[in-house]
Amino acid sequence: MARKKEKTVFFCKECGHESTKWLGQCPGCGQWNTFVEEVIKNDTNLSGEISSDLPKTRPTKLKDVNYDEFSRTSTKMEELDRVLGGGIVKNSLILLGGDPGIGKSTLLLQVCKNLANQDKKVLYVSGEESLQQIKMRAERLGDFSKDMYLYCETDLSDVSREIINNSPDFVVIDSIQTMYNANVTASLGSVSQIRESTGILMRLAKEVGTTIVIVGHVTKEGTVAGPRVLEHMVDTVLYFEGDRYASYRVLRSVKNRFGSTNEVGVFEMNEDGLRQVNNPSEYMLSGRPENATGSIASCSMEGSRPILLEVQALICETSFQIPQRTANGIDLKRVNLLMAVLEKRARVKMSFCDAYVNIAGGLKIKEPAIDLGIALAMYSSFKNIPIDEKLVAFGEIGLSGEVRMVNMAEQRVLEAKKLGFEKVILPETSANSLKKISGIKIIGVKDVSEAIKAL
Repeated sequence: MARKKEKTVFFCKECGHESTKWLGQCPGCGQWNTFVEEVIKNDTNLSGEISSDLPKTRPTKLKDVNYDEFSRTSTKMEELDRVLGGGIVKNSLILLGGDPGIGKSTLLLQVCKNLANQDKKVLYVSGEESLQQIKMRAERLGDFSKDMYLYCETDLSDVSREIINNSPDFVVIDSIQTMYNANVTASLGSVSQIRESTGILMRLAKEVGTTIVIVGHVTKEGTVAGPRVLEHMVDTVLYFEGDRYASYRVLRSVKNRFGSTNEVGVFEMNEDGLRQVNNPSEYMLSGRPENATGSIASCSMEGSRPILLEVQALICETSFQIPQRTANGIDLKRVNLLMAVLEKRARVKMSFCDAYVNIAGGLKIKEPAIDLGIALAMYSSFKNIPIDEKLVAFGEIGLSGEVRMVNMAEQRVLEAKKLGFEKVILPETSANSLKKISGIKIIGVKDVSEAIKAL
């Protein structure tokens, strides 16, 4: 009897680069110590088996392709539809990542319930839970339609045959790390298993005509576990963020071939599932302290939506040899840069102080327009001066201390006015480009020193 052909290869855990030998640094992504050894056997071919079951396709002329502009299906959850770009697109492959216990399965069960109630055929595939466990969680969400099917299986060949034979409209794979491809001898969750399994599911989504959502575990750095090529293969990448011990949840789109990226949806976890938060600005600002120093409202654009949030700072004299610096929800390097600008350009000596900066509400902000809010919050805490509760500040700060122009300034000001704020500090260039807005005072500033005087 002929022996099974096997070969040993090395994969990069970050980008999926393949090599015949171990390398210290990956030539694909430049990361160090990311190569893992895996054994691949060539005696079976799951991809070939699936190809024989799929309908054959022929090349089509571009002018003969019918594009239905309204081919999206609503999930009946406005926040999720916003992040997806208007709803679920047929034949798409969606990746949903998030920390354990954050609510990924709960969100998808609610989506399955809404789609099944629209007479859509839904298949929920779980490799982590039993039928009874899923049923217990589903009972908290209400009554499900008869077209909702559960399937507990980890063998990808069996899952693929069920998808081909039953042709469901919507499929959930929970999770991709539990799917086993017989063509790969590596352990569950390995680089090659995840990559090959995702490739097969992508073919099923495109050729069978179903929408597939795969759930991905995340690493301690907060990214989806497995090779980075996994995110390149799918059509949409969603991240479910938030503190598992708090009630808020933030759904963020970081890749979307059918809509804009960086859109966010805000949810609140209740006993009966996830509830949409239609006005996240009001939700993020709830519970603000009165007459407290180091607290200011700022505005960040998440996609096309302005969100007002509270920036908190605590500056105190250090009791250590080296001052401690901590940032939550904002890049720590950005905080250090703003402290250096305040010290050099505004003569605010904070080099001997500990600094703690927090974005209340759990949002992770990368937009530089929040710089001015952070700088004023640190100044307020350092000088022990309370900031007017009806004041909003936003703007990007440069190394020379200048406050630079930000986009969509009018939308930010209108959002602040809607929530009852009376003053806005923003870059002078942005203030000059605004139309006249009654009911709110516009204060344009050129640099950090002018912004401090405006307080």
